[in-house]
Amino acid sequence: MQSCLICDDHQLVREALAGAVARRWPGATITQAASFPEAWDSAGAAPDLCLADLTMPGADEREGIAGLRRAAPSMPVLVITGSHDDRLLLDLIADGVAGFVPKTSGTEIILAAIELVLAGGRYMPPRVAELAAEMQAGVEAPAGARAPKPMVTPRQAEVLQLVAGGYSNKEIARALDLSPATVKTHVAQAIAAIGAANRTDAAIRARALGLI
Repeated sequence: MQSCLICDDHQLVREALAGAVARRWPGATITQAASFPEAWDSAGAAPDLCLADLTMPGADEREGIAGLRRAAPSMPVLVITGSHDDRLLLDLIADGVAGFVPKTSGTEIILAAIELVLAGGRYMPPRVAELAAEMQAGVEAPAGARAPKPMVTPRQAEVLQLVAGGYSNKEIARALDLSPATVKTHVAQAIAAIGAANRTDAAIRARALGLI
């Protein structure tokens, strides 16, 4: 990634995201915006990625995101949000956002979601993915129906199996003959893929989804 636009009206949030991006992509140009009008102006430079909050001065949620999409149609917009409004999130999916990451997510989850989006994917927590699938099908899912299984690679499934077994990253690295850094990446990407908050949550979700 060569450039990133970070939009949030809370300075501490912006700086935390900027720091995480700078550490993972040291050469990236990072631009910050505290309102939607500032964000629209900065988006005109067509950064490689935009991380955007939904609640900022200058516009409501949909108008604000729509303005970013108009300013830079090819720029993926990954929403970092505290919103649990299913209807709003579904509307934004229809508007073309690249995904949603809860603000409560850890740094590694956010970075894994960014990498997924940069690779052309879309990151959505399981609940939102389920609702989006129902919307696309045009039918309401039966009560108790399971969400489609998220896409994880065979290696990520192996890693999730070991995470569920209580293995540390170093132990997983030895078991799979991988470097600890590679294992750390697999763990973060697997956790992001299934929309988990942490390792314990990942183990629970992976079992519930039949991935392990």
